Amino acid sequence: MVALPLALAMGVSSGAGPIAGIYGAIFVGLFAALFGGTPAQVSGPTGPMTVVMAAIFTQYTSMFPDNPEYSAALAFTVVIMGGLLQIVFGLLKLGRFINLIPHPVISGFMSGIGVIIILLQLGPLFGHTAQPGPLASINAIPDMLAAPVTSALMMGGLALLIVYFLPKSINRILPSPLLALIIGTLVLFFWQGGEITNTMVDGKTLYMMGDVSVLGNIPTGIPSPSWPVFELELLVEMTKSALILAALGSIDSLLTSLVADNVTHTYHRSNRELIGQGIGNTVAGLFGGLPGAGATMRTVVNVRAGGLTPISGALHALVLLAIVLGAGGFTRYIPHALRAGIPVTVGSGL
Repeated sequence: MVALPLALAMGVSSGAGPIAGIYGAIFVGLFAALFGGTPAQVSGPTGPMTVVMAAIFTQYTSMFPDNPEYSAALAFTVVIMGGLLQIVFGLLKLGRFINLIPHPVISGFMSGIGVIIILLQLGPLFGHTAQPGPLASINAIPDMLAAPVTSALMMGGLALLIVYFLPKSINRILPSPLLALIIGTLVLFFWQGGEITNTMVDGKTLYMMGDVSVLGNIPTGIPSPSWPVFELELLVEMTKSALILAALGSIDSLLTSLVADNVTHTYHRSNRELIGQGIGNTVAGLFGGLPGAGATMRTVVNVRAGGLTPISGALHALVLLAIVLGAGGFTRYIPHALRAGIPVTVGSGL
């Protein structure tokens, strides 16, 4: 229940679409749990990994604007390469070096990622289209403030209120991000009558309910694997991007492993965790899913719910798959502004 709204939000934020976030949560969550070295850890798309993936996706989309399928294939090839590099990191036993990273460096890095996540959500939060980068979002702030879509802003504000101020007693039973999605979507549905229309903006189809954009139709079912695509002239750039994904995913996961150790009073196996995360990201890339890492909030929720073995992480992925296969009719009504409010709360907590 915690992973579903976050996966949807991360997928949209990356530019790859909500279904990519869901597939990432399923495949990374399943294989990292089965082959990783932190028993209680739950993995899936995270804020830092999504920010980097958004940059990669934007880069190849701008290179091949007339061939979006090819640009997406290149981006997911980078995900596959990053996963394979993580496996290599684990085999080379590089996991132990995580303890050498200074805390101020980690704190500054995570704070920067949090700011970027918030900036990227400002457009949808005010009822406008998402900007391609944080600087573009900053430049667009005057226009957003001058002409906000009131209905969308209300949806985003509702999400923020629920996530920040939901009583802990209720949050233990029903996670605040999921409750925000349910309440906000129902409010918009009955307010606007539930009819979705299509609008073309800059060559893209936007799904609207009244004057609020919604997710619209998303694919359901298990995707077919797509083999990697390589562009010889871009091989160096692809390798650099894969190294960034691999390094970031490794750091993100092992930091969460340390949190899991502290909560469960156990010790994780760093190198095995890197191998498990690498397998998960490799499979996710093959099936068009976002790259992921160990997710701190989802891991802590899992431990508090009594999940102390890899079975809990694997079951989370399988239950998420079952929900997605039967929830397509509901997710199409989720407003972008409401969805954008959830990453804002994630970014403020980094």
